[in-house]
Amino acid sequence: MDNSSELIDWVHFERSRAELGPGFIKILGYFREDGAKSLAAIEQAMHEHNTVALVIPAHTLKGESRQFGANQMADVAEHIESTARRCIETHRFPDELVPDVVQLRKLWNQTVDAFDKAVNPLVSRNAPTVGFGRKVANQGFGRI
Repeated sequence: MDNSSELIDWVHFERSRAELGPGFIKILGYFREDGAKSLAAIEQAMHEHNTVALVIPAHTLKGESRQFGANQMADVAEHIESTARRCIETHRFPDELVPDVVQLRKLWNQTVDAFDKAVNPLVSRNAPTVGFGRKVANQGFGRI
């Protein structure tokens, strides 16, 4: 899964998958929907210079990301949340979070892509390389 092993704790992901059983795909779908909303709310709060509006969506994204082992994304969301909370106390806007919000968007896209590859039965994660001089793996399929 290319560099997704750095992005996602696959052991945790598979543990969640086993614990959630048949509801896993549905809950992962909720993660996709809610996470996209949280990310959009974080980006909007940054555009509007609304420190208070950063806290809840960052907190939500942090928790949901950890549930599926998306620790890098959870760590960035946690940093955004904690920085925003401190800035609320000091009555200032956290301009320093702009690079973190940009990184969060990239992590979101990479994470969702990695999750799609992990749960989509049509995507082969270990597709054999077929080329000159190599035998095709399913050559005998369907033969009598």
